Amino acid sequence: MDKLEVMEAENRFTAAVYAKRPIVISQGRGASLWDIDGKEYIDCTGSYGQCIVGYGHPKIVEAIKEQAEKLSSCHGYAYNEARAKLAEKLVEISPKGLDRVFFSNSGAEAVECALKLSRKYTGKKETIATVGAYHGKTMGALSATWNRKYREPFQPLLPGFIHVPYGDVGKVEKAITEDTGSVIVEPIQGESGVRIPPENYLKELRELCDRKKVLLIFDEIQTGFGRTGKIFACEHWKVTPDILCLAKGLAGGLPIGVTMARDEIMASLSVGEHTSTYGGNPITAAAALATIDVLLEEHLPDRASELGEYFLSELKDMERTFRVAREARGLGLMLALEFRFDVHDIIMKAMEKGVLILDAGRTVLRFLPPLVITREQLNRVATVLREILEGKDLEVNFP
Repeated sequence: MDKLEVMEAENRFTAAVYAKRPIVISQGRGASLWDIDGKEYIDCTGSYGQCIVGYGHPKIVEAIKEQAEKLSSCHGYAYNEARAKLAEKLVEISPKGLDRVFFSNSGAEAVECALKLSRKYTGKKETIATVGAYHGKTMGALSATWNRKYREPFQPLLPGFIHVPYGDVGKVEKAITEDTGSVIVEPIQGESGVRIPPENYLKELRELCDRKKVLLIFDEIQTGFGRTGKIFACEHWKVTPDILCLAKGLAGGLPIGVTMARDEIMASLSVGEHTSTYGGNPITAAAALATIDVLLEEHLPDRASELGEYFLSELKDMERTFRVAREARGLGLMLALEFRFDVHDIIMKAMEKGVLILDAGRTVLRFLPPLVITREQLNRVATVLREILEGKDLEVNFP
């Protein structure tokens, strides 16, 4: 199929729910992608954060091939070596006390499990989430998500969800009632624009939840596995949640969701109360084990910290140089540059110049590149952005 045939087939036969760009990706290696016509792009999307160790890493490819030849599927009714090894490895690298794992297939599913755990363990029906939060689009996860454009078409959602301002522990305390079972929060908000919390926010939230006997749930679906310069973002603030939701980068781009919890919390679920046909798939588990090995052996969290600091300085220079830029922010290789106008034209012009960038709302450029991206590639990204911002033909649309 050529480019037009691929695009026409997807447009005709798949649900029209994605904001498509006119590009057909066919190959990837490291932090580079190639379209069907052979044009190369520097990828600052990481496939929305999935490809944390880049594309085509030989260790992950080999792990997938080896497991596929051995066993491609194993439902949870039976034991499996790859699944067992992954569960053990996750407990080993995670904050102390998160001793039990539930495997699913996506971030939204990881959140669904966390919400069910909250209700089952505490016997309470309310969950406090935050303004700007994004936790997924399934009905439970969507009830915790903030953005009205996602929520309103599907009302009524699940009852018992309250949203308070992000970063304000006082507002959380005021919202807690006798029926509050949990607080769910992203250590760094991703979809709403890479929002970094106030310095003591997570620590004070932990103390509040302990005092009020409320579970603390961290959604690290986007921030986990080295993205921010630590294996988990909560490590920056030395705070451990009661329940931890993971997905995206864990399996080198394959579908996975993980919910981790303290032993007694996970034990509140009885046999059959929460299961997943594909959860803990052996091929996905093998890919995840290889991904963790690559993260640790190649010191990719440290690399994210170093390169992220460097690229953030480039973005901050653009903030100072160009009046249309409002703020550069982020941690590790989870970065954003906010503008005073809609960034769609910047994204499309960057694509024309061989750079793929995400948005996070209408006015924010978001960068989630594979952690294997090189300094030279980041320099090229910075050059492209400066060329666009210096250009006379930039279309400026204020939201």
